[in-house]
Amino acid sequence: MPLIEPLYQGIRGTQPRGYSLARGRDPLAGVREVEGKQGHKWYLWAFLSSSTVVFKLDPSRASEVPVAHFGDDATGILNVDRYAAYKVLLDNGRILLAFCWAHVRRDFLAIAKDWGEAHEAWGLGWVAQIAALYGLNRQRLALREQPERFTEVQTQLEAALEQMATARDAQLRDAELHPARRKVLESLQRHWSGLVLFVAHPEVPMDNNRAERAQRPQVIGRKNYYGSGARWSGELAAMLFSLLQTLLLWNINPRGWLTGYLGACAENAGNAPHDAEQWLPWNLSAAQQLELQQRQARARDGP
Repeated sequence: MPLIEPLYQGIRGTQPRGYSLARGRDPLAGVREVEGKQGHKWYLWAFLSSSTVVFKLDPSRASEVPVAHFGDDATGILNVDRYAAYKVLLDNGRILLAFCWAHVRRDFLAIAKDWGEAHEAWGLGWVAQIAALYGLNRQRLALREQPERFTEVQTQLEAALEQMATARDAQLRDAELHPARRKVLESLQRHWSGLVLFVAHPEVPMDNNRAERAQRPQVIGRKNYYGSGARWSGELAAMLFSLLQTLLLWNINPRGWLTGYLGACAENAGNAPHDAEQWLPWNLSAAQQLELQQRQARARDGP
């Protein structure tokens, strides 16, 4: 841990406080008892930006975790699922929440699957509309260098969303609407302002899938090795997850990077180098970055 912690703190301190993604609440381990807390389960939170990945182990799944992570001066857009803990961040007026269309899609798929044939076509109809939104957004992003075409597709996207909102509100006015359908549509209405943020901010994805994927290895690992079992090992795991995924985000080969960094630690009598932060991806020399990126390409693509 003493070798890795300076790097972890460097990644945390560098993480932009603008647009980022968050995902939390995946149990990592039963690490220890905490006064006032029932059970031994702690949670691994993930915070991602375009250049960094930060994992944090915490005994709480409540709002104080993201509030503490982003601090009092954070501004920008946070891409999240609809977990209530994130919504506290709206109170400061400086952070906007972009909600996840993939979770909305799951709502309609559940209706189609769980409520029989009478509701299947209704649910899949909404799923098809969401698929159309994804398609229009992909077209729009591919046309960023062609302003006229970009604006044309943007207009189509806005019209599709307007039609969806109109259909939603019309169905909600139906007093005989099935309760399961009403619940899903009310959630869609309640989260609408965050669901459409991606239209005005093309850099914001429509879903939180990148953050979901970032935690997949840890979830699989938890099922295989049952977590960490102690607080210090859970915290070390979170630091290593942060470091390794940040390296991969920069297309840097982790094995090659670790060989160089741990060699520098050995040369410093087994301690972290005094200039440990110079080993962070954005502080590496151009030659170092190129060498490690080429090594990663060979490892990924094969000979």
